Amino acid sequence: MRARAIMVLGTSSHVGKSLLTAALCRIFADQGVSVAPFKSQNMSLNSSATMEGLEIGRAQALQAEAARIPASVHMNPLLLKPAGNMTSQVVVRGKIWGRLSASDYHQRRVEELLPIVRESYEILAAKHEVIILEGAGSPAEINLKQHDIVNMRMAEIADAVCILIGDIDRGGVFASLFGTVQLLDSTEQTRIQGFLINKFRGDVALLDPGIRMMEDRLQKPCLGVVPYIHHLALEEEDSLGLADITGETKPWLPENVRERALRIAVVALPSFSNFTDFDALRYEPSVSLRFCREPSQLALADLVILPGSKQTVEDLLWMRRQNLDSSVVAHAAQGLVVGICGGMQMLGTAIVDPRAMEHGDQADALGLLPFSTRMNSDKVTRAITGRLSRSILFGQPMSAMDINGYEIHIGETMYADGAQAFSILNGHELDGCISADTRIFGSYLHGIFDDDRFRHAFLAAARSFHQLAPVARFENWRQKREDSFNQLANTVRESLDLPRIFDWVDLPYKSQGQIESVEQIR
Repeated sequence: MRARAIMVLGTSSHVGKSLLTAALCRIFADQGVSVAPFKSQNMSLNSSATMEGLEIGRAQALQAEAARIPASVHMNPLLLKPAGNMTSQVVVRGKIWGRLSASDYHQRRVEELLPIVRESYEILAAKHEVIILEGAGSPAEINLKQHDIVNMRMAEIADAVCILIGDIDRGGVFASLFGTVQLLDSTEQTRIQGFLINKFRGDVALLDPGIRMMEDRLQKPCLGVVPYIHHLALEEEDSLGLADITGETKPWLPENVRERALRIAVVALPSFSNFTDFDALRYEPSVSLRFCREPSQLALADLVILPGSKQTVEDLLWMRRQNLDSSVVAHAAQGLVVGICGGMQMLGTAIVDPRAMEHGDQADALGLLPFSTRMNSDKVTRAITGRLSRSILFGQPMSAMDINGYEIHIGETMYADGAQAFSILNGHELDGCISADTRIFGSYLHGIFDDDRFRHAFLAAARSFHQLAPVARFENWRQKREDSFNQLANTVRESLDLPRIFDWVDLPYKSQGQIESVEQIR
């Protein structure tokens, strides 16, 4: 039986579509419904590896986690990864398909890829009772609408009832809701069954007159008002969220106190990918983490991290223009330096790209570790586990040797004589590199800090190196994420007219009391 479908649309990007989709996935899952997320086309540098060894947008992996099911490539069949000069790498069902300009993709290739999108949706719809679809940007982008396969055309394919989100935190929420609906044709307007207002701060009663006027003008119900949720430990969809994180940063001050926070500087590269790698570190109470773009911001750092990059050589050249390269090298003379994926490649001696997969030229890297990188046409995409090659990190004994995460890269490591891998994957594969004194290391593994045991041991070693006091309390990241999913779902549950939404897909909505009674019987 084909799944019934609900589609979450927004008046613009970054209005909360991804997290509302995640919330609905968790709410339906809590009701005992087999539910899965779907986004036909995603544009993001934040991606994740599925158990099939394929690549999808990070947001869909998060939504699958909310639904308590493994992530599948069919949840996001098309992934566009911006690659500069108005081009994107196109990933189709988890594998590199090509690199296209925006105009070529929208005007010619979309129709070619639509059957793949349709097939992926039908595969998911055959396995689940409900699919929660997420749109992209706004469905009212009239300049792109003819070849849009992620909003109203996808809603028609799935025969989805649609919910429209407006973000009041941006201002102009009523105009954006009304204007979005008015720019759709009559059939599309009919698909939108209701609207909601997201990220509200203040007295909801003050919104009532506007809500009543909107309901009269649109002839559609307001499903509710969702408050702004602070400190939610769930990743943002794309780099728009990074701006919010960077804006929260407080400057470091000189202080000689052993109990102070460990200062971690992550270089915010122009093509920064998978910035969610550092969420678990950010939430540790013993850590002060900053995303940095200027050499002066590294001055008081205890540890500098070079993150993943979609355009490694271009970002390396940007670092040189900013004099960040010399700042990192100077820091490495006495401090601690870590590189993740593209950031690891920067720590080597050279990056060679004979097939022009990213840049096309050979570039000298920072020379902090004895290896070079060759860019290949085949991308490695997999979830993986491994073990550290040494029991010492930052000159300190490590209490946790096992690591896990996921790889998404096209680089091959060419080790120089005497080089030592950072870890051993699958019992025999070499990953990354570590300096002889263990103060500098690089790894291809994204998500390496999400593992509580490794992260805690990593932070303990870094603090011990800098002669800082032991950590008084570590964060349980897995539990914090689960708590955040439940907080998100509970907030949405209390804010929206869920009986109405469940009725749209012909399912009864059980109250929390009813769910608890069923669980007790079980």
